[in-house]
Amino acid sequence: MALPQVSVTHDPLLAAWSDTLRRCGAEPAIYDTKRRVLFRFHEIEELSRHYETTGGLRDFQTGEIVGIQIGNHAHWPALLLAALRRGIVVLPLERTVSAQERASALQTCRAAGLMTAPDAPTERLDPAGAINWDGCAPALLKLTSGTTAAPRAIRVRSGQLLADAVQICDTMGISDDDLNFAVIPLSHSYGFSNLVTPLLVRGVPLAISTDRLPRAVLNDLARTEATVFPGMPLFYQAFSEMPEAPPLPKLRLCISAGAPLPRNIARTFQEKYRRAIHSFYGASECGGICYDRGATDEREGFVGPPMQGVGLRPNDSRARAAQVEVRSAAVGDGYFPEADATKLSNGVFRPDDLVEISESGLRLVGRLSDVINVAGKKVNPAEVEAHLLAYRGVREAVVFGRSSSLRNEEVTACVVAEEGTKETALLEFCRQRLSGWQVPKRIFLVTALPANERGKISRRELAAHFSAEGFRSTTFKRAVGDAHLSGPLRM
Repeated sequence: MALPQVSVTHDPLLAAWSDTLRRCGAEPAIYDTKRRVLFRFHEIEELSRHYETTGGLRDFQTGEIVGIQIGNHAHWPALLLAALRRGIVVLPLERTVSAQERASALQTCRAAGLMTAPDAPTERLDPAGAINWDGCAPALLKLTSGTTAAPRAIRVRSGQLLADAVQICDTMGISDDDLNFAVIPLSHSYGFSNLVTPLLVRGVPLAISTDRLPRAVLNDLARTEATVFPGMPLFYQAFSEMPEAPPLPKLRLCISAGAPLPRNIARTFQEKYRRAIHSFYGASECGGICYDRGATDEREGFVGPPMQGVGLRPNDSRARAAQVEVRSAAVGDGYFPEADATKLSNGVFRPDDLVEISESGLRLVGRLSDVINVAGKKVNPAEVEAHLLAYRGVREAVVFGRSSSLRNEEVTACVVAEEGTKETALLEFCRQRLSGWQVPKRIFLVTALPANERGKISRRELAAHFSAEGFRSTTFKRAVGDAHLSGPLRM
């Protein structure tokens, strides 16, 4: 079979795709959850040419930004290739964002178009003037809210996407002999870098899923015979609690990212499935940072040593917990539309995370923005969470600060625990192990914690829901319980 020729020019990701196409052109690239082949590699190339010349990207010019909100659709790789050839900047949007959030992101990023379905016309938007990229337009804009709710994006070039994919595949030992299972959002940095770009760069095929119910995910993992599962703690917790789980003889690598992996979930999963979960720590600004290769360290928050090609330097080598500077070829160029050179510039990213560094690797111990100010004393919520998770029967714990007229803030916790667990017993347990100012003022027992599509739980949102003033309202409690904190675990 004669394979289509790729116009590589000087784009490094297209050059890597050209090599993949030569090696794997006739091989299956994307499966559905019944292990039926949706696309072979050469068919992805053909589809990308369609989008480039006659499909949904044909009416957009070099340097223009197009938002793509299509969920976990099998056309994602072809759309990215077509955008790279045309010089169109892709803005991935998660399927579950509200209409208001989407409008805000599109306006902030000055998007010229929005695609919500691959087979429908792309909507033309008014971007309020052309963008001057000064000859260095990104290939991708990764949305992030940072420590505030306001959206902003990270400018990422093709070479940085390539570097991140190479670092992930080399560090985790993922190759074209594997089959990735794609249920995490492809529109988020984690899914994009672990699923989309490894397919293009290293020819790693994927089985693509749109069903996030844990039972369906587990059954599809078994049916597709996937060997690599990039997941989130919520999935592993649900799998661990599921009766009559199917055998997973082909699954060899379980990865967890998006939120810290509690050790009790890791232990329970390993006991049930005889497989370790490897914690993966990264950020949209720089891609992968650390990876727990051994998956044997029992400390809460341990994420392993730096990934291959990643350099880390603490900002204070004398402090027990410090920020680090991340340096790698995958670090983005900066924020858009407003730069923040103190956090991201010149190949260096400074996360807000506080870490402990040892010979074996990094342990996440909190974030600067999460520190609770109790009458002038600083409380790291991660330390309190670790103590709560040590209590028998506690499955999840999130600690945050509530406003207090007398103490500035007061420590508060939401806990998911076995039936019969009492707030008074948890408070007494904390008093025995923590300093007085670290002990929560209140511990709310809930049936589930509200997580977003990426598995993250917002302390800021919990603090708003459980504000001291608002929580005294019966109407407020009922609304919060019905909308967020009751019923079975859902993803």
